[in-house]
Amino acid sequence: MIDAGLPAAGRTLPLDHPGPWLRRYHGRPARAEATLVCLPHAGGSASFYYTWSEALSARYDVLAVQYPGRQDRHREPCLTDVGALAGALAEELAAAVPADRPLVFFGHSMGAVVGFETIRHLERSGASRPPDLFLASGRRAPALSRDDGIHRLSDAALITELGRLGGTDTSVLDDPELAQLVLPAVRADFTAVETYTPEVGAVVRCPVVALLGDSDPRVTPEQAAAWREHTTADFALRVFPGGHFYLGDGRAAVLSTVTAHVDALLGG
Repeated sequence: MIDAGLPAAGRTLPLDHPGPWLRRYHGRPARAEATLVCLPHAGGSASFYYTWSEALSARYDVLAVQYPGRQDRHREPCLTDVGALAGALAEELAAAVPADRPLVFFGHSMGAVVGFETIRHLERSGASRPPDLFLASGRRAPALSRDDGIHRLSDAALITELGRLGGTDTSVLDDPELAQLVLPAVRADFTAVETYTPEVGAVVRCPVVALLGDSDPRVTPEQAAAWREHTTADFALRVFPGGHFYLGDGRAAVLSTVTAHVDALLGG
């Protein structure tokens, strides 16, 4: 169900490259109602959102973010700084996203942090279309960021942590060659998110919706609700059954919630 940045072995994904950081798997509708930018978790890749693109591309222009160091970018060095990730992504989005339709971000776990800082970049730069809505999933609020030391674990302990979070089939990492492909990206991503410190009082100007699983071992509802302090606009909290990767088994309910919030943004 959930990849950890492995190459797409045994299958060829339809692919459109709006730029190095963005993947469009199912084309762009002639009259897209909104642009939906989806940011994956630590160790994840753009293909995590392939099924989202399949489900939503009839209405939205779905762009999945591909961090360097995985899948078709596996030869590029991983970035270990949230600011560097956000700055590079913001630059590409400013050039690739049209200004004539709403722009929505969805970021899961690490993707929520990178999404938050990318939005701040776009707002500060005076982009022609700053984001209109931010859905922050499976992540405590930026002000509650802390270093849990996961990026300093041994390879074996890191694999155990991935298994505890769920969503990744860690049995594939029993193969040393596959582990050598995947673990550097996982470690780099955890380094980025665990060394991230937001500016004091950092906020975005768009509405924020925080989403999480009710049994997530990494974030409590109270920690997710603290996203309220990071927007000058409206805030909402949505809790789903499940753990850190609640959006796997609960995909239909999550997609329904995402589309409901986008429809509200569109005035539907």
